[in-house]
Amino acid sequence: MSLCTACGNTLTLEIDPEEEDEYDQNGEEQVLCNLNNEGGLQEDFNILPILKEESYLKAFPEERKCRAFLEFCGEGDVGAVLDLINCEEDEDSSMSPAEGALSKPIDVLRYQDPMGSLSTGLHVAVSNGREEIVWLLLFLASSLELQFFPPDVVQAAQTLGATREEQTGKVDIRVLEDSEHRMAHDLARQLGGIWEPWIQSGRLRPVIDGVLPIV
Repeated sequence: MSLCTACGNTLTLEIDPEEEDEYDQNGEEQVLCNLNNEGGLQEDFNILPILKEESYLKAFPEERKCRAFLEFCGEGDVGAVLDLINCEEDEDSSMSPAEGALSKPIDVLRYQDPMGSLSTGLHVAVSNGREEIVWLLLFLASSLELQFFPPDVVQAAQTLGATREEQTGKVDIRVLEDSEHRMAHDLARQLGGIWEPWIQSGRLRPVIDGVLPIV
């Protein structure tokens, strides 16, 4: 749909990247509208990304929880992440063998966003400076030995009900790359700042050929 049902004006706009424009410099199509919600009026709001996401989730509703997981990782909401993971595990355990054979469950912890540069929750947490989420994801979905976790982190995870499963045969979340071929370690190295101690310790770097992180 390229026309506003309220005023009949054209909503789509093709931007010429050679021309200066306040909306976009990449020549990408946009759907502009005046959005009025609890946050107030936003004029010339590009609603196209939201429409694309809703369209995607309509086609793949099973990924709705995965996208909520990424959102919680970006917000640093440890409790919400754990609630979602525990809920997912409960649903998997309640499946009958026949149901499990028909539907392959999505590994939420290692989900890579097809609409967000294949980012994992670890990429999202690093991008948003969420150290608590990074610790949690390393605890739940990496082969990083417990000796490399601060005792208070392990205690907090256990207090919150986080259960660390055996990682043998599972993909270490740290090896997963985004669409720019960056592991979370590479992204942290680009961002610097609070991630400098992480880079120096090697905790975000996956174990390759038996080489352990430096502490």
